Parts: sequence; C-alpha cells; structure tokens
Amino acid sequence: MLEKFFQLKKNKTNVRTEVIAGITTFMTMAYILAVNPDILSATGMDKGAIFTATAISAALGTLVMALWAKLPFALAPGMGLNAFFAFGVCLGMGMSWQFALTAVFLEGILFILMTVFNIREVIINAIPTSMKNAISVGIGLFIAFIGMKNAGIIVAHEATFVHLGDMQSAKVLLALGGIAITGILLALKVRGALLIGMIVTTIVGIPIHVTELPHFDFSVPSISSIAWQFEWDWINTGEGIFTMITVLFTFLFVDMFDTVGTLIGVSTKANMLSKDGRIPNVKQALMADSIGTTLGAALGTSTVTTYVESAAGVAEGGRTGLTALTTAGLFIVALFLSPLFLMIPAAATASALVLVGVMMMTPVKNLNFDDYTESIPAFFTLIMMPLAFSIAEGIVFGMLSYVILKLFTGRYKEISIISYVLAILFVMKFIFMD
Repeated sequence: MLEKFFQLKKNKTNVRTEVIAGITTFMTMAYILAVNPDILSATGMDKGAIFTATAISAALGTLVMALWAKLPFALAPGMGLNAFFAFGVCLGMGMSWQFALTAVFLEGILFILMTVFNIREVIINAIPTSMKNAISVGIGLFIAFIGMKNAGIIVAHEATFVHLGDMQSAKVLLALGGIAITGILLALKVRGALLIGMIVTTIVGIPIHVTELPHFDFSVPSISSIAWQFEWDWINTGEGIFTMITVLFTFLFVDMFDTVGTLIGVSTKANMLSKDGRIPNVKQALMADSIGTTLGAALGTSTVTTYVESAAGVAEGGRTGLTALTTAGLFIVALFLSPLFLMIPAAATASALVLVGVMMMTPVKNLNFDDYTESIPAFFTLIMMPLAFSIAEGIVFGMLSYVILKLFTGRYKEISIISYVLAILFVMKFIFMD
C-alpha cells in the first residue's frame, strides 16, 4: 500500500530509507518543542499549552505535506516568526498574544486564498532579490541576539544599551558551553546536533542548579487556555486596523519567503526539480503551509512553516511523503514526553537559537555590495532587525531605502508597483503611528 501511494520505486527509494529519513528530520527539528514554548511564554501564554499546540500543529501540517503534496518536507512553528510574535508584536508593540494569534489566523486564511489563486508567486517575483536575502540574514542575527539575551550572555546596560553579561555566572557559562558543544557536533555533521546539544547542556545544568527537574507527569498539557483565543476589538479603531495590517503583512512576508526558499533549496538538494526548475506539487506544498498556519493559530501557536531542517532527511535519502509521515508520527509521540522538553532551560535553548542564526546567514553571500542601491537597503534590513529588536522595522527601513535610492538615482524602472505601494504604507505608518 505504501509503495503504491507514495510511488517509492519510481522515486528510487524504499520504506526503510524513508523511515530513517523521517527520524533524521525529526531529530534535527525537535528542538522547536523546547524553543517555541520558551519564546512564546514570554508573552504570558502557558508554557505547557504552547508545547502541546506546537507538537499538534507540527504533526497536522506535516501530515498534509505527507498525504497531499507527498513531499519529504516537515513543518512546525517557524523560528523568527515566533520571535516576531513574542518580541515584536507582544513585547515590542504592546499588543496582546490574542491579537498576535488573530493575525496568524488571518495570515493562514489569506495564504489559503493566495495559494488557490496563485497570488503568492506574483508577490514573490515582485520583491527585490536583495531584500529576500537580507531578510533571512537579519532574522538570523535577531534570533541569535534573542538566544544570547535569554541566556544572559548579553544584558541591558544604562550607559551602553547592551553589555556583556556576567561571565562567571553558571547560566552564562552553561550557555557558552552548549554553543561550543553544538557547534562541534554540527562541524562533525552529527545528525540531530541541535537537539543533542540541548540535551547535553540540560543534563550538565542539573548539578549546577540551572536546570530544574520537573514533576514527571507524562499527561498531555491542556491547550484550553490558548486555543481559539482570538481578539477582534482592533476592528473598531483606525489605529487598530492599521496595526493589524502591519503585523499581518510582516507575518505574510516573512513566512512567504521562508517557505518558498526552503522548498526551492531542499528540492534542489534532492534533485527533485523538473527540467524547467519547477518544484513538484508546489501548490499542494504551499497549501500544507497555509493549512498548518491556520490550524496552528486555532490551537494557540505562531506561524507554521516548512523547515529547512528537512534537508537532513533528504540527505538521508528521503524522497516522498513517507518521510514526512514518519516525522509527523514522531511529533505525536512527543506529545506524551512534555516534561523532558519543558525542563530544557534558556541556557540550553540558546545554543539552538544562536546556531540557527548562523545557518540563516548563508544568503549574505548573494548580496551585491558593489551596487549601493542594492547593498544599502539590504544592510538596513539586516541590521535594523536586531538593533530595533523588530523584524518588521528591518523590513520597513529596507524597503523604504530601496525605493528612495532607486528612485533618486534614475533607476525607477527597477521598482515594482508593489514596492511603491509598500513604501507608501510604511511612510503612513511613521506619520500616523509613531
């Protein structure tokens, strides 16, 4: 049955290879079960409930990818997007987590409609390539900064804004040790390096009292406190509507390029692209992302997206939806192991955050630093994200500088209509909201 449904022979694979690939993918991305609750709980949401929502949304999104798109890609709440949810929308803008969940839910609905009518491809092609590359790099810097902040490596300072933390602190030393261990594992190409690094760091943290041992209750934490918690009061005011549009656009923009970039990159690695460079079943894959995001918001978590860690499973030979099906099954099993994931301290998750940031730096190689109308907007995009502690502000500064530089250097033909529209919206944001 599996052979017929997933066409294993046609794809030059077998059940054993696909299952091993699925396990490998899960191992490389299971860190999200610890990191996502750690990040989103900063908003006041219940950590246990977030864990359950994370595992279920990852399983559901990956199941759609497995059974409909039949591709070896896994999905889960996305890194960067969860940071924007917590530190951008809630702590940065002062909005409630219910407001943020509503934005994610609306994003999912819009993505479903945009996928049905093929609008996603049109928007993607209209955004400057330099901006696409810079966004990935900027989010990487932002994620790494958050990891260092949570671990106490970087702390607030009245005179210099930020300062190096207490290097004699057990928490800081544990975090730095975790980064070193995980970095070595990555350099040695050990599968599941991020997860293994967090586990080792967590265990080392027990005797030095950084890791707190939980009550080992393996029941599944309830999501009743965060599920279907949407907020609609913003509709009643112009400022509320404009804020929602800004937040919604950022979620749409970041998720769109994250997903498409991952699909292209991993498909290329697996030699799955057609002769004309197209991804097989791409519409179904984008729909899996859209459905995952919508269901994830209803359950109580941030945007669900396709994970670049799927490349690890592809490297093990995964070529069909059976790889994704295996990964989805493991997320369901993980539901009953919540104490093991929730005991992981911020000092341990810092290693994953910092090194995922490293992985997201790769597109910087694609930036043309000789063309200042491209490199300056890219620089503003990537530098403003960590400095302003906001992914949205990075995009705003990048897009505005792109339009201004192109326009006043006589290269206005390179500016798309959508870019003009976005620039006008961002200027209105500064006038009416700041």
